[in-house]
Amino acid sequence: MKLICIGRNYAKHISELKNEKPEHPVVFLKPDSSVLLKNNPFIIPAFTKEVHHEVEILVKINKVGKHIQTKFAHKYYDEIGLGIDFTARDIQNQLKEQGLPWEKAKGFDGAAVIGETWLPKDRFQDLNNIDFRLEKNKTAVQSGSTSEMLWRIDELIAHVSEYFTLKIGDVIFTGTPAGVGRVEEGDHLEGFIEDTSCFSIQVK
Repeated sequence: MKLICIGRNYAKHISELKNEKPEHPVVFLKPDSSVLLKNNPFIIPAFTKEVHHEVEILVKINKVGKHIQTKFAHKYYDEIGLGIDFTARDIQNQLKEQGLPWEKAKGFDGAAVIGETWLPKDRFQDLNNIDFRLEKNKTAVQSGSTSEMLWRIDELIAHVSEYFTLKIGDVIFTGTPAGVGRVEEGDHLEGFIEDTSCFSIQVK
């Protein structure tokens, strides 16, 4: 299973981190060892002092594909999920300043939350207008809609498949909206697609 992540796919998030708007999707990978195991808390690693939550719509690939055209991309997934791309922001900033890859900030153990609840895509009238949010301690801290994506789901699948063969079970993290922020020991995080709770985790 590959975890394929898209960065800088929401304009307001680009602005809040003072990044430049990319010409093409920003793609990076997380190892399968970064998946937070079922019912486990998220434990803040000792090597960072600033872990941020980044809630994201997820897509699970259901068949093998390479060089997929955008108009056919809808055939390669049938479920929509929600997750968190945890980011050691202090580490990431150090790496970016040195022009180095981000993996240590993005791919550490537990850095990928994949919600247990997956929703059939035909439940949604418009996949390009799905509302989602993250609540921290019962207060909404991030909210977004797939309508705000710079590149939509099918466009992302087509782009990624130019470089990587997509396999059954691969998960695409489609990018995070504005509102990313620090998590602290004792926080409770719950993610929703519309009114459906998709994950609930404790921070330790």
